[in-house]
Amino acid sequence: MADSNFYLGRIFDAKTAKVTAQAIQYDPADLTTHAVVTGMTGSGKTGLCIGLLEEAALQGVPAIMIDPKGDLTNLLLHFPDLLPQDFQPWIDPEIIRRAGVTPEEAAKEAAESWSKGLKEWGIDKERIRALQNSVNFAIYTPGSDAGIPVSVLSSLAAPDLDWGSNRETLREKISSTVTALLGLVGFNDLDPIRSREHILLSNIFETHWSEGKDIDLTELIMQTQSPPFQNLGALPVDTFFPSKDRMVLAMSLNNILAAPAFEVWREGEALDVKRLLFTAEGKPRHSVFYLAHLSDGERMFFVTLLLSAVETWMRTQSGSSALRALLYMDEIYGYLPPTAVPPSKGPLLRMLKQARAFGLGLLLATQNPVDIDYKALSNAGTWLIGKLQTERDKNRLLDGLESAAGGIPRAAMDKLISSLGKRVFVLHNVHEKAPVLMQTRWAMNFLAGPLTRAQIPALNQLVGAAPQTDPAPAPVTRAESQPQPSVEALQPVAVPTQAAVAQPAPVRPVAPAPQKADGSVTKPALPSGIREYFLPQNYSLPEAFQSAQKTMPPQAMIQGVIYRPALLAAAQVRLLDRKYGVDTEITRAALIQAADAKGIVRWEEFTYNGPALDKIENAPVASARFGIVDLPFNNPKQMTALQKDFTDWVFRNSETTARANAKLKVFAGPDITAAEFMKQCAESAREACDAEIEKKTATLDRKIRALEDRLGRERSELHEDQAELQNRNIESYANLAELGASLFGLTRKKSVTTQFTKHRLAQSAKAQVQESQETIDRLSADLESLEKERSTIEAEITKRWGSIVSEVDEITVKPKKTDVYVNIFGIGWAPYYIVQTNEGALELPAFGAER
Repeated sequence: MADSNFYLGRIFDAKTAKVTAQAIQYDPADLTTHAVVTGMTGSGKTGLCIGLLEEAALQGVPAIMIDPKGDLTNLLLHFPDLLPQDFQPWIDPEIIRRAGVTPEEAAKEAAESWSKGLKEWGIDKERIRALQNSVNFAIYTPGSDAGIPVSVLSSLAAPDLDWGSNRETLREKISSTVTALLGLVGFNDLDPIRSREHILLSNIFETHWSEGKDIDLTELIMQTQSPPFQNLGALPVDTFFPSKDRMVLAMSLNNILAAPAFEVWREGEALDVKRLLFTAEGKPRHSVFYLAHLSDGERMFFVTLLLSAVETWMRTQSGSSALRALLYMDEIYGYLPPTAVPPSKGPLLRMLKQARAFGLGLLLATQNPVDIDYKALSNAGTWLIGKLQTERDKNRLLDGLESAAGGIPRAAMDKLISSLGKRVFVLHNVHEKAPVLMQTRWAMNFLAGPLTRAQIPALNQLVGAAPQTDPAPAPVTRAESQPQPSVEALQPVAVPTQAAVAQPAPVRPVAPAPQKADGSVTKPALPSGIREYFLPQNYSLPEAFQSAQKTMPPQAMIQGVIYRPALLAAAQVRLLDRKYGVDTEITRAALIQAADAKGIVRWEEFTYNGPALDKIENAPVASARFGIVDLPFNNPKQMTALQKDFTDWVFRNSETTARANAKLKVFAGPDITAAEFMKQCAESAREACDAEIEKKTATLDRKIRALEDRLGRERSELHEDQAELQNRNIESYANLAELGASLFGLTRKKSVTTQFTKHRLAQSAKAQVQESQETIDRLSADLESLEKERSTIEAEITKRWGSIVSEVDEITVKPKKTDVYVNIFGIGWAPYYIVQTNEGALELPAFGAER
């Protein structure tokens, strides 16, 4: 055997019905013109294909294999030592039971059979060992973690191809991808030219890919609701595809993300064809994609994505006439039909026409030769035809082969096909002179038959297969908000223009994220009637760290901003009661970042501690990402019910306190302090007190004034009487002196009568003084009595009004329903910084109360 060729079997002599000793040597370069293998169940088709893949492995040709039934898992069952214990775990227990032997006996029989078969076909243990070491084998299980899981959503990333020079190819890839995606969610048999769904999604893909930008499924869903363009063709988007209908499509696509069963589709290795074909060290790989566990729709979806990924990789390669890689499909029924156009057909057709130039060979097998597109397969240079089940199968195949296989005469091919038995195939290679009959060689791998998903972990373990992983990026974590005191009910307090109740944005757990935050660059479209607001990014990075009570590392750097949706509600409440002098406005506000899906909110448990409400913006910052809006925030009916509930809550829990002194008729609202109110009461009481005192003492005051006037006159008279008395006394003393002098003959004698007259006058003046003094004493006593009476009255009145000052009542003033005005209610987009540090990515609130 030439080392450079594939050893497929030996020439079969149709006349003697025996295999000859002449080996079939197949040039692997001929596979660049592709090969088709067909044959009924039991014809040996699977053994032939496995043998061909074994030869490819020995030649170091990497391969990607699509296995819909589980047969290709046998490619990992190579046992160079041919020991029974190696075979035993893989023998079907049902076969053992039917044979009526023990597992050990069955294993011994299998080992002996394989040893004998390999020897007859000239294959030694060293060749099996060479097969074992030639390539790295692995089984991938999209939609399951039984094998190596596959992240199919990575296929939505922009291909590494220049848009300008590969526009047609990339549009074909977009069409196939969109068709597969829509088929997965139940939109089948869509015409890419007529389907609104297909046209919309295709344009979204083209918008991103033409700019070299990736798009993930979340972003695709968001942009289905809010397309990144205004028109589709000549019509506005909303005219061509109304928002309500786009929401139906978005919800269907969202089921992929929402369904727990689809979670595994988003995990695992990306569909990186280069990594599927070669290890990081450059060693070839044979990667088997096990699809037996998937539904028909899921298989079509995945196969289309895989074929598109292979096609994209192919176009990044340089030209080659040698076989660079092999793509094998174990059953193409349904993927390449003659009339229908499933999403898989496009990439298959293009690769059948163009893969040869890049050294990519397609090996396609089917046991149903009726329903395949022979026109498409006219590019296949090799045909391997085994025993067919019915005459109809043979005639359909012959019809197709007349043009597809290089113009073989129908009669000659009919004769060859009719002579086929088990493991005997017609080999027609356009690079050879004529078709030949061949019998396939013994497979080096143990053909245990289709294996189940439960056996795949052991298979991968048998060959040491494991996911090819890159170093995991540091997780994105969300900083804890500053601890707050216990939450109390929103108490009614007067505030000027902003909310008085507040609470920092609650912190939610964040899953690890690669290099960028989660969310979408497209703001989710909100249903009609739901308003939205954007809290301002009013914290600097140091303030964000300070608010989160974290130390800011020197290397911290803002990578971007992501807006998280919350329910922002605020109401202006007018409290009016003219009787009590109350006319004020207060604000009630709440920020709720997570609510019960049923729409139940305990408003008193949420507070708002963000920027002033009058600083809320109407647009996000540039290049921001957005979180997903979940229930109940994206449900108009629930939001309407929540607004009504908020309004009722504000009405029931909004009040203010007025102060009142009913006796003084002094009232004050919440804008007057207690000290100012008491001052007003004191001034009013003093005025009332003075008025009452004046009224109650008016008569006394008149009497007192009259007594004071009379007392003044009496005192004047007393003064005059005292002067008169003094003069009379002087005269009397002078007369007595003169009288004495006359007696002693010193002077002329005076009349005794004159002397007595003067004495009498002096006594009269004295009596008048005494009378005046008595009158004054009496009047003074009367005045003192009146003044004492007045003081008693004044003290009693003053005491009484002094006690009235402290008679203050607090009056609760509540609003009317018509006085509650909800001026803000809807989605409040709260900005968070995505901060990169040496320890990974961190998410910090970029908003908060003014500092």
